[in-house]
Amino acid sequence: MGPRAGSGASVSEDGAFVAVDWGTSSFRAWRMAADGTPLAFSRGPEGMLHCASAGFAPVLRQHLEKLGATEGLPVLISGMAGAKQGWVEAPYLSTPCRLDRLHEGAVRVDTAGDVRILPGIAHRDPAWPEVMRGEETQILGAIEDGFSGLVCVPGTHSKWVALESGSIVGLTSFMTGELFSVITSHTILAHAVETGTLPVRPSEAFHQALSAAVSGQAELSSALFRLRAAQLLGFEQRADGAARLSGLLIGSETAGAIRRYGNKQALRLIASGDLGALYEDALEHLGYEVRADDAEQTARRGLIKAAKGLWKERFR
Repeated sequence: MGPRAGSGASVSEDGAFVAVDWGTSSFRAWRMAADGTPLAFSRGPEGMLHCASAGFAPVLRQHLEKLGATEGLPVLISGMAGAKQGWVEAPYLSTPCRLDRLHEGAVRVDTAGDVRILPGIAHRDPAWPEVMRGEETQILGAIEDGFSGLVCVPGTHSKWVALESGSIVGLTSFMTGELFSVITSHTILAHAVETGTLPVRPSEAFHQALSAAVSGQAELSSALFRLRAAQLLGFEQRADGAARLSGLLIGSETAGAIRRYGNKQALRLIASGDLGALYEDALEHLGYEVRADDAEQTARRGLIKAAKGLWKERFR
């Protein structure tokens, strides 16, 4: 399985386990020491969509070789490899769900070595059905034991998650990132956003649209059309189109979260790069007290916590 297979390396030399964050379009893996130090890292574009035709086992094997993982090193995976269309389905756990017991839902893969996939989480309410897969591991890595509060995980499908004493009790998804992509590619607003304006930066136009959406002054579908109309009539500049569109979409998302969970709570934000900076600015502008955590680091920390529940002996 790896170039050092059969070397007889000890746990301390080889590491405690391999942590894998397997998304729809990306793959990340770390060979982890027992104290939480990454010993090696491998990244690639072989997400679930790629593996649907290429296979999951060969991709994992190639990355384990890059990591220098020995044959006996266990592997713990979070994300879309556990989806119904993934490698092996890891059934959703139901809310309320204690995150410190997430590892109990891990499913073992019928492949060489000890390879397990963590479950996603479902809110099984017919009036408010919700699911997530991968974000729960990031949240586990971002919170302390017994945490109560809100967590926001921006992305293609942004998640707002309510926790009480370390248990997920509520979950709401917003198609913010996907809507931005579709709107700027396949609607009239493709003409309202300048090529090369991404990533969006905080600006006066962004804050104006954000506040209008949260206050209820801008009904979303109408405000989207007015964005284009304002440019055609010379009231606004095309250079501000991406910022104003982002403000409307993130503001609409936040307004929905406020209706669901209340206003101005302290919250944890799990995001990276420009998107994380944009959300942090937006939420602080709206009065939230924000603590931001890097998405990649929280995924890794969450996998470490879950692995300790599965393989205690490797962390002594």
